[in-house]
Amino acid sequence: MKKIFSIMMTTLLLTSLTACSNGSQAETDAHEEPEVQTETTAPAETEAPAETASHPDVLVVFFSATGTTKGVAERIASITGGDLYEILAAEPYTAEDLNYNDNSSRTTKEQNDKDVRPEIASEDISLEGYTTVYLGFPIWWGEEPRILDTFVEKYSFDGITVIPFCTSGSSGIGRSGTNLEENAGSGTWLEGRRFSGNVSEADLQTWIDSLK
Repeated sequence: MKKIFSIMMTTLLLTSLTACSNGSQAETDAHEEPEVQTETTAPAETEAPAETASHPDVLVVFFSATGTTKGVAERIASITGGDLYEILAAEPYTAEDLNYNDNSSRTTKEQNDKDVRPEIASEDISLEGYTTVYLGFPIWWGEEPRILDTFVEKYSFDGITVIPFCTSGSSGIGRSGTNLEENAGSGTWLEGRRFSGNVSEADLQTWIDSLK
């Protein structure tokens, strides 16, 4: 009798241990990510993104006092594959200079005097070999900044197509393109276009394609 009882107790104990062992494994499986053996394979070949073709005959010239026009010019250069040239003022424009509410601010005085020619600090650039020049600037008091007049009067645009573009909050390009063409006295000038500072590359691409 005692032998039978001992056998029953042993059987019961083994059953209990087996159940605990299975329960612990189930809990582990539920909380741990199973390790998966994967086959090592070579990475799939992907097509490299198309690079913008370089066009050494295209130049994007810009003047930007606050960085807005610069951003648009960089996008145009990226699309066209052209070179970039920044017009820097010998005397940089401060926030006070740009205050259009102040009748005595530097830019107010400059824009009221069509004969003012602010000095350019940028190194001279040779236009030899360029056939297309995009010329960008902000609109100040409805026209191009006078430093743009300094630039176009300094260079010859013979044999070059010049394409003005401007940035502004709302004002159009107005007579700026015509003013610059008259002051340059050379080159083939196309009608200019106004853009907001956040214009997309897609919109710029559409505009550029329309010029062809």
